[in-house]
Amino acid sequence: MKQVFDFIKACGTYYLATVDEDGQPRNRPFGTINIFEDKLYIQTGKSKDVSKQIQKNPKVELCCFNGQEWLRLSGKLVRDDRIEAKEAMLENYPDLKKMYSATDDNTEVLYFKDAVAIISSFMAAPKVIKF
Repeated sequence: MKQVFDFIKACGTYYLATVDEDGQPRNRPFGTINIFEDKLYIQTGKSKDVSKQIQKNPKVELCCFNGQEWLRLSGKLVRDDRIEAKEAMLENYPDLKKMYSATDDNTEVLYFKDAVAIISSFMAAPKVIKF
């Protein structure tokens, strides 16, 4: 999992795909990634469509590219409403504190469950990492 975290963190931006209520895939850029209690977390706001889509269908996939290799990470996202999980995310992304708080009703952190990451390139066989 640490290799997956390091890859995503180095990319800076990743794209998270969900499915809307009509079955239409939706993709958007994200930048938050954190390890807390040996789980890989992302962050968003509960008021956003992406949050509502995840709660309805927690299966997601994210993708990022570092210029030579790309990573696809699929799995289920699980909401963690604990203040400690939110605080850990916000400490690693202090700019988010302008919009979010660990104690507000909007901040949402989610961790990957049953995750499969595939790191690929045109030069080597894909590497599969499960956690």
